[in-house]
Amino acid sequence: MTSTPTVPAVPLPARHSAGCPFGPPPAYTEAAASAPLTRGDLPGGDSCWLATGYAEVRTILSDRRFSADIRHPSFPLLVAGDREQITDTPSFLNLDDPEHARLRRMVTGDFLVKRVQAMRPDIQRIVDEALDAMTDGRTEADLVADFALPVPSLVICLLLGVPYEDHEFFQGVGRTLLSNAKTIEQRLAARDEMLEYLEGLATRKRAEPRDDIISRLAVRDDLTPREVASTGILLLIAGHETTANMISLSTALLLDRPEQIARLADPAALPGAVEELLRHLTIVHTGVARLALEDVELGGTTVRAGEGVIAMLSTANRDEEVFGGADRLPVDELDLDRDARRHLAFGFGVHQCLGQPLARAELQIALATLFRRLPGLRLTVPRDELAFRTDSFIYGMRSLPVTW
Repeated sequence: MTSTPTVPAVPLPARHSAGCPFGPPPAYTEAAASAPLTRGDLPGGDSCWLATGYAEVRTILSDRRFSADIRHPSFPLLVAGDREQITDTPSFLNLDDPEHARLRRMVTGDFLVKRVQAMRPDIQRIVDEALDAMTDGRTEADLVADFALPVPSLVICLLLGVPYEDHEFFQGVGRTLLSNAKTIEQRLAARDEMLEYLEGLATRKRAEPRDDIISRLAVRDDLTPREVASTGILLLIAGHETTANMISLSTALLLDRPEQIARLADPAALPGAVEELLRHLTIVHTGVARLALEDVELGGTTVRAGEGVIAMLSTANRDEEVFGGADRLPVDELDLDRDARRHLAFGFGVHQCLGQPLARAELQIALATLFRRLPGLRLTVPRDELAFRTDSFIYGMRSLPVTW
């Protein structure tokens, strides 16, 4: 049976409201309340489907009838005129198998749980050193600039073999690439800058390889320098921006709910607490795009071949039937004792986030150490004066003024 949603189409991407900065934008929440599949209007004027239900989102992300190949002329884009910027040698994130599997397989081993576990002492050292520097002779700081951003940047630089002294360059370029408010010309210029930088780094590492990801990719004969650079952009930007924003958002959220902070001090409860933070915040707040390759029935609605779909991870992660329960707080509330292991914050299916073991380790170590070492941590401004990054595909904070 096919049904047509009667609610107005949602303008994409929707914006957060000042009233609830830690939840999905109200337009997505309202769409989810009406039906698991509604309509959305893309910035370029095209229309697509908006999937908000947990079951529907999981199907879209795992069913091979939905394509991630961004080169398709009908693929739904959340930035008007952006097709050129991301279709020239796209990363494996935006490809289907077998191309996706070929490129992803080359770096999978660097992010396996066993490899990440071996990195934990290095992550702990980086966290401790960042806190030492932040608190040295000071009682106030911007937690974003002084802690949340340096920690994952140092970790991903260590893993990739990128010089940390270049962090201001790649962080600035990364913000431009992730912004949905920049012009196509600005995004193309930023992409070209980053590709040139990483191609040069790969060339140098091919001549003098070391024990890092860029070196291992650079010495391969089945990869072009541009493919090495394209994979490097994905890992470098995703490897620090996402975790940095999760650290700052989680801290701000917990400072607003101090009664739950104690759960981070319990080693047995810490992993589950981080999963709940990932579920509750879901920083990929603009959704994940896919293209239907054939007709698919979803939630009583037929998505036709050639139609675009935006899978909303944030509303799927607040599906009451999946994450609710009589003994739990409502899904819109943070509950660090909730079983949130089925969340979709890292996506689902073959394109599920490659770096999730590393992100989990960084979040566990960073948050537990931060609140253990600074038990008096608190904001220096009212919550309604906090500055959030609403113009990016990755939700986060511009700054987080704190004292201790």
